[in-house]
Amino acid sequence: MFFGSRTPEMVVPDAALPGRETTMAVAPAHLVLGTPMTPPFPETCDSIVVGMGCFWGAERKFWQLPGVYTTAVGYAGGYTPNPTYEEACSGLTGHTEVVLVVWDRTQTDLDAVLRCFWENHDPTQGMRQGNDIGTQYRSAIYCTDDAQLNAAQASALRFGEMLADAKFDPITTDIELAGPFFYAEDYHQQYLAKNPNGYCGLGGTGVTCPVGISGV
Repeated sequence: MFFGSRTPEMVVPDAALPGRETTMAVAPAHLVLGTPMTPPFPETCDSIVVGMGCFWGAERKFWQLPGVYTTAVGYAGGYTPNPTYEEACSGLTGHTEVVLVVWDRTQTDLDAVLRCFWENHDPTQGMRQGNDIGTQYRSAIYCTDDAQLNAAQASALRFGEMLADAKFDPITTDIELAGPFFYAEDYHQQYLAKNPNGYCGLGGTGVTCPVGISGV
C-alpha cells in the first residue's frame, strides 16, 4: 500500500473497511500462562491495551513480566469491527497491532507495565517500528479509565525527557481512552511460543525508565 518514502497516513473513517459482526474465536486458555484470554477476569486484575509494533514480540514481553495474569493480541485504535490480519495490514482499518495486558495488582502494578512498554520499543518513530512500516505499527497506549490515562501521560512526559537527553526525537505514541479491542486470529495468539524461531522485530532505544515513571 505504501511506496517510496511516503509517510503512511491514517485512513479516514468513511474510507475504512466495513468489517463484520462476528468476533474472532480464540483458545480458551493462554498457551504459556494457562489463564483465560477473554473476560471476565479476576477482581484483583486490571488491564490496558498497548501497541509496540508487531504484536508477536510485544506479547511475549508481557507474558514474561512477573504478575501478569494473561495477554492476548488484537487490533485497536481504528474503525473496522473485527478485522482480519490482512485487513489490518492493508492500512484500511485504522487499527494498530496491540496487546491486551491483564495483571494482578496484588503482584505488580501499572508502573511495571508501563516500564515494560517504554523500554521495549522505540516510541519516537511515528507510523513504523524499525523496518515494519505502516499505520498498523504505530505506538499506542489505550487506557481503561482516566486514572490510567493520567498515569500514561505522566510516564510519557518523564520518559520523553530522558529520550531527549539521549538525542531521540519526541514521543509519537497515541495515548487515549480505549475504544473496542478486537481479538486477532488464534494463530497469532502467543505466536512466538508456537513458533520459537518466528519473526520478532521488537527493539528498544536502550534508554532505561526510572522507577515511579507513572507518578502513581
